[in-house]
Amino acid sequence: MDNPTRSREIAYFGGLSALALAAVGSSLASHGCARHTVDTKAEASTNRPSAVANSGHAAPAADTLGLEHVAELAMPAVVSVASTHVAERQQIPNLPFEDPFFRRFFGPGMPGPFSQPKGGRPLEHGLGSGVIVAGNVILTNAHVVEGAKTLVVTTQDRRNLEVELAGADPKSDLAVLRIKGDTKGLKSLDFADSEAAHLGQVVLAIGNPFGVGETLTMGIVSAKGRADLGIADYEDFIQTDAAINPGNSGGALVDLDGHLLGIPTAILSRTGGYMGVGFAIPSNMARPIMQSLLESGRVVRSYLGIAIQDVDQDMAKALGLKTVQGVLISDVVAGGPSAKAGLLRGDVVLTINGKPMTSSGLLRNTVSTAGVGKQIELEVWRHGETRKLSVTLGAMPEGKDSAAQPGASATETGPLGTTLAPLDAAARKELHVPENVKSGVVVTDVDPGSKADEAGIHRGDVVVEFGGTPINNVQQLKDQWQKSSGPVAALIYRDGHTLYVALKH
Repeated sequence: MDNPTRSREIAYFGGLSALALAAVGSSLASHGCARHTVDTKAEASTNRPSAVANSGHAAPAADTLGLEHVAELAMPAVVSVASTHVAERQQIPNLPFEDPFFRRFFGPGMPGPFSQPKGGRPLEHGLGSGVIVAGNVILTNAHVVEGAKTLVVTTQDRRNLEVELAGADPKSDLAVLRIKGDTKGLKSLDFADSEAAHLGQVVLAIGNPFGVGETLTMGIVSAKGRADLGIADYEDFIQTDAAINPGNSGGALVDLDGHLLGIPTAILSRTGGYMGVGFAIPSNMARPIMQSLLESGRVVRSYLGIAIQDVDQDMAKALGLKTVQGVLISDVVAGGPSAKAGLLRGDVVLTINGKPMTSSGLLRNTVSTAGVGKQIELEVWRHGETRKLSVTLGAMPEGKDSAAQPGASATETGPLGTTLAPLDAAARKELHVPENVKSGVVVTDVDPGSKADEAGIHRGDVVVEFGGTPINNVQQLKDQWQKSSGPVAALIYRDGHTLYVALKH
C-alpha cells in the first residue's frame, strides 16, 4: 500500500493481445439490489448566454453556454466518493517510475495512520469522484468502488449521502451507485452524444483531485476511439488534455452545453501525475451499461462468436487487400452466431451496419453493445471479393481454456528462427489442441530477434496453415516456405483460439 499521505493508485502496463475475442462476456452479481430503471433525461436548459471567446481555446459555437455557466450547471452534479478497503499488503512508498504507463486512480490516501480494525488487517482509505445522472443514480468507475467495505458520497454543498452499489462492470470499468435517502435539491447531468464529439472540441473535467474539493479543468478532445490500451477489457476512450489527477476517476467530462460527454478513468504518465494524456469512457458506451446494471445488476453483452485481430500492412498484402482496412476473423466458434450466418475464418470484416471497422477494439465494442437478438449487417472481404452477410447476435458466454507450454521432444530446425515438432497425441494433450484442429506443427522455440519473433510467433504456437495450405508435418512447412515470396499469412492455434500472422522473407 502506498504511503497514506500520497495517492493510492492502480497501475496497468502494456496493452492487450492482438487476439481480441469478440466473445468475452460478463455476468455480475446484483448485490441484492432490486430491479430498477430510471429516465436519465433531465429538463434541458433554455437560457444560454453566449460563450466566452477568450478562453485559451477556439471559441465555442454561439449556442453553447459560457464557461462560467457550464461550471454552475455541471459542478453541483459531481460528487466525491470516499471508500475504505482492507489493506492487502504494505507497498514501498515513493518509488520513482521511469517508464510511461497507465494509471487508474481511486484517490489519495487520507492523512494520518491507517485505522486498525479489531483482529484484522489495517484499513486503507480511497477517494474518487462520481456524477449524478438521474434523481438517485450516480455513475462512477468500477475501480473507485472495487472491494470497498464502506462508501460515503459527499455533494458540493457538503451533504453526505447514503448509497448502495447497484452494480459494477469491471470489463468496462463502470459502476452505478443508487442514493438511498432524500434526493431533494440534487442536480443531475444530461448525457451528451459522444459519437458527435469532434477533435479540438473544448471540454471540461470535473472531479475531486487529491481530495482538495471539486475542481474544474479545461482542455480539448485530443482523440476518439482509443482502444487496445490495456486499461479495461472494453475500450473506446475519448482522449483529452484536460488535467486529470488522482481523485478525478469517476467524475465528469462535459461539453460546453453542460452535458456529460465521458467518465474520466485513466491517464498516461511517467510519474502518476498529469502529463496531458487522459482517457474518459464515452457517454454512448456508459449509458447502456448503466441501464443494464440498474435493471439487473449485471451486464449481458451480445456477441458474434469469433476471434479477431487487427490488420497491419503485411497482413493486408498477405490477404490481397488493396489497403490496410478491416478486422480479420482468426477463428469462428462452432455453432455460434457467426458460424450459423456463414462467416469463415480468414474473412475480413470491413463494416458493420455501414460503419467501417478500423480496429478489433472498435468491432468488439460495436458488437457487445448492439443487443442480444439484434440482426446486424456485415460487409466482409473473402478471397478477393466483398460480400454482405446478416448475423443475429447471441448472448456472450463466459470462460475459456488456456494452453500449457510444449515439451521439446522430436524437434527440428524450422524457417525464420523457429524450432518445430510434430503435433502428436502428447502435444495435443499438453497444449489442449482440440480435434477440429486436424493438423499442424508445434513451435517449441523461437530465436530472439528472429523473423518469427518479430512476426509474433510464440513458443507453444501450432502452425495450422501456411498461405492457405494445411500443414501436416515439419517438412511440408519448410517446402511451403521455400516456394513462397512476399508476406505470407500463417494460421496459428494459440491458447484455445486461432489467429493469423504475416511472415516475411
